[in-house]
Amino acid sequence: MGKNIKGRKLGKGLSQRKDGRFSARFVTKTGKRVEKYFSTLQEARDWLEDAKYEDKHSVMIPFQTVADNILSQDSAVLAFREMTVDQWYDYWKNNLLTHLAPNSIRNKNERYTMNIKPVIGNMRIIDVKPMDCIRVLNGMYDTYKGSTIKQTYITMGAMFKAARMNGVIQKHPMDGVRYKSDVKAKSEIHFLTVDEQRKFLETAKRSHNFRQYALILETGLRTGELIGLTWDDIDFENRTLTVRKTLEYRYKQTEWRAGPPKTISSYRTIPLTDKAMELLKELYSERDSRKLSEDLSKTLYYMDRLTGTKKPLVMKDLVFINFRTGMPSKNSSYDTHLYKLCDEAGIERFCMHALRHTYATRAIERGVNPKALQMLLGHSSLQTTMDTYVHVTDDSKRSAVEQFQKMA
Repeated sequence: MGKNIKGRKLGKGLSQRKDGRFSARFVTKTGKRVEKYFSTLQEARDWLEDAKYEDKHSVMIPFQTVADNILSQDSAVLAFREMTVDQWYDYWKNNLLTHLAPNSIRNKNERYTMNIKPVIGNMRIIDVKPMDCIRVLNGMYDTYKGSTIKQTYITMGAMFKAARMNGVIQKHPMDGVRYKSDVKAKSEIHFLTVDEQRKFLETAKRSHNFRQYALILETGLRTGELIGLTWDDIDFENRTLTVRKTLEYRYKQTEWRAGPPKTISSYRTIPLTDKAMELLKELYSERDSRKLSEDLSKTLYYMDRLTGTKKPLVMKDLVFINFRTGMPSKNSSYDTHLYKLCDEAGIERFCMHALRHTYATRAIERGVNPKALQMLLGHSSLQTTMDTYVHVTDDSKRSAVEQFQKMA
């Protein structure tokens, strides 16, 4: 297990050099030792997690198979050397990303379509150089947040890595390419103050979505995790809720899609508070009297990353159903409803994810151990939790001063 220059353990595959840079390394499934260096520990951790996951789930395809597939798809005689970045991306997305959650595939597709394709999509893939990849990133700095730029960087890296592994290109065109590491500022993370939370809940009590909002404030669930909850995820006897799947509505396909949690670390079991237990027991007592659409007779399937097998999501067993449609509420409809409630409560508008941020902020304010909070939120690293949520709110600063004054 590697250490930093002060001797603190960083985790397997991570270490810090004397020049201050951080090293991330691992051995691929083909036995090749891969190592890269980064200016920050978070960058090293992110790369290591992404690289190991990509290596574990990548599929080696013979050179000729890829070429033949493209030839058959385009019905034209294309020399392999003439393959464009667009052609490789389409093949990569349709054949090598099937193990990813639908939301992850959607994110990669958005980044490719909006940011990568306009710059290098028509280039021959063998002609792409580091400077071309840098042009993609440079075109984003003035208009995109750091988190979106990072996703573009990861998408390009994974796409070209798969091309190199399968013999499409001989050298990775992103070797040595870095993106500016300015991520979303703490001030951009929207969470409710204690007073705003009180006003919001008082207003939301009159809405049909109150228990969804209240449950996130008691558990820190992501929206897709909340929508995908089924009754077998709730253990009333042991007072726990287990996250093992997600559910989202895909507008382009006009269908509901089940999927695994965001990352391996997102699989988690959360102990339930008294308020959460009360909410869920109320819902359970009403489950047989609610309106159910005929479409709820469907069973969806998703890939369980822990076992590598497909698991069922029985729609009629969903915890939350819209009282009007008899179907789950769509992701975006929650945000639309929240805006109306915010206006009514006289507070700044926020989206569903702000409720998760609020849960984490209240936990920090109440002295919850950051490591425990990492597990409750399903973060892959403690650094993510620390960087995102260990901020000092105005309420907590005021409380600290009052406490200091009492001791004087």
